[in-house]
Amino acid sequence: MSRRSLSFVCDANLSFRELNAVHDNSHLYRTVLRSLQKPLSVLLTNLSNLLLPLVASQAFLAVPTISNQFLFPNTVQTHTLAVSKFCEELLHVFDEMALGLDVDSRGDGLRPARDGLASLIKRVINPLIGAIRSVLIPLVEALETPNTTLPSKPVPGNNKIHIVYHPSIVALQTLMPSYSKVLTACTTSSVSQAPLASLLISILWKALVAFSHRNGINLAAPLTPESSIKKYQSSSPPLTPPSTRFSIKLPPSRPPSPPAISIHATPALDCKALYDVLFGLPRPCDGQAREAVDEAFEGLRTLPDLLQAIKAGLEEISSFPDTARHLGNLTADIPFLIALPVILNAFSDPNSSSVSTILGISGEDYRKGCLSGFSRAEECADTIGQRVLDFFRTVPTPSEVLLYWLESELEGMVDT
Repeated sequence: MSRRSLSFVCDANLSFRELNAVHDNSHLYRTVLRSLQKPLSVLLTNLSNLLLPLVASQAFLAVPTISNQFLFPNTVQTHTLAVSKFCEELLHVFDEMALGLDVDSRGDGLRPARDGLASLIKRVINPLIGAIRSVLIPLVEALETPNTTLPSKPVPGNNKIHIVYHPSIVALQTLMPSYSKVLTACTTSSVSQAPLASLLISILWKALVAFSHRNGINLAAPLTPESSIKKYQSSSPPLTPPSTRFSIKLPPSRPPSPPAISIHATPALDCKALYDVLFGLPRPCDGQAREAVDEAFEGLRTLPDLLQAIKAGLEEISSFPDTARHLGNLTADIPFLIALPVILNAFSDPNSSSVSTILGISGEDYRKGCLSGFSRAEECADTIGQRVLDFFRTVPTPSEVLLYWLESELEGMVDT
């Protein structure tokens, strides 16, 4: 910051102190308010000129990826965050003294200064959040495809089970600590709460859609204990001659330990791992944005239980009413259009009873029109649920559990 800018900062700071001293004298109070307008205007201009080359730099939008990891935030981003933090502290003073809140020029005349500070903060945080979003969204969307990563080679003498998570989960576990650090640094102001909420809700929604439409059968089958041992034995050349050659000279030895067992993570395990990774991200402080984000997190937290129950076939529940009620409890915090494809895959023919097929539209059109976000999915839930229910009522042998669950969900929508 230039010496002239520092001078105007000192003048503004002195005027703020004078405001507190003359608060009871209306004439002096207005005089001090007028004296604030010029230093604040010059300060905003200088800060804007300071940010201009920084935000235009390629380094400002440089975000580490799994293939290119580096210091985050870098020096340019740290500089811009410092300017944003200064504006945030000044805006906090405005809030404490209720300055710049009038909608026209008949007030204190500081509304342009307040708006200018908010604009400077947005010039920093919005591009940074957008750059982080551009990396996170493709990773989350890729979770819809089954894990085709080949398990690592078994290690002799280690018989523990090794779970192979989806590559996107591994990438997110690597990148999220630095992303969380930057998001925490740039979302402490009230101006940043809406962009932060938008980022979190979009990531959580993409994750819910990906897992609810993911094929549970991995294209690369996980290694079973038997296949692991056979593969290791067949791929490892003998390091010593056959034991029979030394049967007389050497005492019998303990049989070799079986190698490690590598298995692919189920969709439920991947979903739980993703929830654990995202849980550490900062959240909006309060208000409707915080409530919406908390509800989205709750949906992702409870989805693994539904996926696991479906995978297990609900075998522990013997009677039809118990199964239907259990499904209702499992889907209580999950959006209807997210739980619907999971339930259909479990209690109907997935090849002929997908939601888009029942509606008579393509899968792409269904996603664009009905699965674009939480709000849109909620708007379409009643209509789509009724169409699906009417369809299965015409099926020769419909699942009683499916019909009961659909009817219960539609009744709940009417009640709310």
